[in-house]
Amino acid sequence: MKFEGIFQALTGRPPFPWQIALFELFRKGEIPEICSLPTGMGKTSIIAVWLVALAMAPDKVPRRLVYVVNRRTVVDQTTTEVERYREALVFPELTSVAEALHGLCAINLGDQSPLAISTLRGQFADNREWSTDPARPAVICGTVDMIGSRLLFSGYGCGFKSKPLHAGFLGQDVLLVHDEAHLEPAFQELIEDIQKEQVGGERSGELPWKKLRVMELTATPRGRGEAFVLTDPERNPPDPMPVSLTEPIHHVWARLCAKKALCFHPVKRDQVATEMAKHARDQWGSMDQAVLLFVRTISDVEDVRNELTRKRKDGPLELREGVNSNQIQVLTGTMRGLERDKLATEDPVFARFMPNPKVETTKGTVYLICTSAGEVGVDISAEHLVCDLSTLDSMAQRFGRVNRRGTGDSMIDVFFEIDRNPKPPSPEFEAARWKSKEILERLPRCERDGVQDRHEASPLKLGELFEATTDAEREDKAKERQAAFAPKPTILPVTDILFDSWALTTIREKLPGRPPVEPYLHGLSSWEPPQTKVAWREEVSIIQGTLLDEYKPEDLLEVFPLKPHELLSDRTQRVFKWIKELQRTRSSVSFPIWVVADDGSVKTTTLADISVGDEKEIEGVTLLLPPSIGGLEGGMMSNSSLKAHDVSEGDTENQQRKRVEHDDPIYPKEDCPPGMRLLLRIDTQSDQDDQEPQVADVDSINEPEIPATRRLRYWFWFERVGSGDELGGRTSKQAITWDHHTNDVTANAQKIADKLFSDHPDLHTALVTAAKWHDLGKRRDIWQRSIGRPTSEQAEWYAKSAPNWSSESVQTKYRHEFGSLVDILTIPEIRREYDELKSEVQTLVLHLIAVHHGYGRPHFPEDRAFDPDPKGYDTTQLASDIPRRFAKLQRQYGRWGLAYLESLLRAADAAASANPSDDSLSTEEARS
Repeated sequence: MKFEGIFQALTGRPPFPWQIALFELFRKGEIPEICSLPTGMGKTSIIAVWLVALAMAPDKVPRRLVYVVNRRTVVDQTTTEVERYREALVFPELTSVAEALHGLCAINLGDQSPLAISTLRGQFADNREWSTDPARPAVICGTVDMIGSRLLFSGYGCGFKSKPLHAGFLGQDVLLVHDEAHLEPAFQELIEDIQKEQVGGERSGELPWKKLRVMELTATPRGRGEAFVLTDPERNPPDPMPVSLTEPIHHVWARLCAKKALCFHPVKRDQVATEMAKHARDQWGSMDQAVLLFVRTISDVEDVRNELTRKRKDGPLELREGVNSNQIQVLTGTMRGLERDKLATEDPVFARFMPNPKVETTKGTVYLICTSAGEVGVDISAEHLVCDLSTLDSMAQRFGRVNRRGTGDSMIDVFFEIDRNPKPPSPEFEAARWKSKEILERLPRCERDGVQDRHEASPLKLGELFEATTDAEREDKAKERQAAFAPKPTILPVTDILFDSWALTTIREKLPGRPPVEPYLHGLSSWEPPQTKVAWREEVSIIQGTLLDEYKPEDLLEVFPLKPHELLSDRTQRVFKWIKELQRTRSSVSFPIWVVADDGSVKTTTLADISVGDEKEIEGVTLLLPPSIGGLEGGMMSNSSLKAHDVSEGDTENQQRKRVEHDDPIYPKEDCPPGMRLLLRIDTQSDQDDQEPQVADVDSINEPEIPATRRLRYWFWFERVGSGDELGGRTSKQAITWDHHTNDVTANAQKIADKLFSDHPDLHTALVTAAKWHDLGKRRDIWQRSIGRPTSEQAEWYAKSAPNWSSESVQTKYRHEFGSLVDILTIPEIRREYDELKSEVQTLVLHLIAVHHGYGRPHFPEDRAFDPDPKGYDTTQLASDIPRRFAKLQRQYGRWGLAYLESLLRAADAAASANPSDDSLSTEEARS
């Protein structure tokens, strides 16, 4: 079947000409570095183009596609679109494509699709599909922060053990598509620098597989480099347009020529928001319309909403009562992730703006009030748009959210202040706004509803503003466009030393010369104020006093990391003002707060102490609050709300994590959450001599006479098998013997090596050999007792404990990976096999084993570099060899290349832990 038929079966629609042209490039391995397409042209379908090209030419196309959206994006429908592609792979006409993709996979998928899909943000963040089988085709969606931090070995919400895995799998054999790249120039330069480093840097490495490929995707390029664009027939629609729109190219023309009549409205500076709201209500309030309003600040959002709902003394009778609040929804970047993401699936107002709503929509005129969070990464379309004046890149994105598919006749009304601010916070930003207005006023005039003072703002006419015929003219146009864009941030240069320091993931403490990665992802912008994140967790109120010594907050957040759906982010100034108001209204109760720094370190303090401190002390950090403090309403900060919920467990229907309270120190096996394993048990009363802890209840903050809530003594933390950051922890759904687990891991490693290293025997041998020896160090009594192996089971060595085994009898810092190195070098039959390997294979085998739980990059901490049974071997020398080996291999394979190699063994281990083979099988059967 030809591409056209496959694409239609996959997406449900025939391809546009530009999609056909792009596929031909992909199939030849000629992936464009820049792809410039107008808003509304179906840019997400690049994923479908990649998928078909991968099936047809797997030797030319990377196995994984990483789709990155701007950090301000709130509701991203990319994952939903890709899920439709995956569902379509079962269609008969796509059998050949599905079989080709299956042929790329290493691990037996059973009934699963050969296409893995993961999102690194939102409520279902990181389902591990993309990292369980390194050979499996995968689409990973995430924000600049989520993807960028992981590429720099510093993943937000990741424990130190999983950081190198993410870096390796995102930095090798990947096509990284950066959507709306003009909005994040610092990140674009960063990923290009990583790409260059892999090709020609000092640590470029010698890996035999595909390296990182980067595609800059934007509707409004900043004017650098040659870009892939629409085909000639698409860029030149006929005039007049054909009545019939049955051909794919006709749909392109309809979107390019979509009717959007732009008008500017001068008003007083302090009346922009209220005049916008009045206009939106008076113009369409009594009609059945979906109206989108864009403003730049949160205070303007509130002003617009208040004006829309305000009762009036004049005007049409049907509008005097104001707009019902049920007809209004707000979308801002300051909302908590959980509530933001629910808008797309549960909100009837928001559904009116979506192409395929999942809920029954609100009738009558509806209003969606947005900040920049609604400008990119969300497929919404309004019938009319009202907004304030912003920079040209922002205005183009806003225009792209109205009459998106070219089926209507829309109005765009832009309100601007006639009395300019003489001392704006950012003169550069202000200059860009007014330059934007100057450029937009050059759009050709048009008439709508008898009003002649309007401009035609279709994507076609916007594009024509910057058309040029000579090089000099193109350069002038590019400079003018740049002057109207949001000021480019100061981009910090990355260096070999920085890459090296970020790759030292075992060192969790602050390290001189290792700065936070956030400024390197976004740059430094004088016009963008500092931000602070906020989340709510129950453990903040439980782990206090001496319990903080027993259960360190850093370690708890390592086991149960903060996920994007838990967090809200706002300007530090607004967060600090909110904190002070919380303290004023809740001063009768002392509330603990954890201050989580960018590097994962935690400072414990109180609400009172923060409220009297310096605002700068909370810049760039995450404030982790107890839910009993309240302060959250509709996903946004609220001074009056006494309610806030810990949402760390995620959705009840698809929980990746769960916490359960119990009075028994051994949780009943029959009550363990299905499909989950135990991560941690916390004794919340170990410091209280069996006294029941008293925890402030949400409803008793202002009513001290109500007794506090009793909490059960033991707190059990579970995670879904195969989903967590531990990647194959100690606990499984059932006890697994050492032989059984080792056979499973070795079989998986063999399959992965067969797919990836068929032409590279040394790498093949190293991976399989490391799998066979990786858990030797678990064959120690101290380790077996630490997982709670019952005395009745002492005839067997175990690799995984059962959920109801108690490990409290032994607390040890012994690392079995370190013990495995000892056994390789001291057990005669293993040492003989080791000595037969090539020296370079020996080095890689020892490294892969040392780091397969996150240590050894570059070292083992001193208190973990020991073996209770060293068999006479000098463990001090063994420990000192580990960082030297790491440095040597990183020079040989590159930073991301070595991390990728490490991740192959970890993937084989995680897959074996998540899906152990039938225990009744023989060793040979298990291997096959």
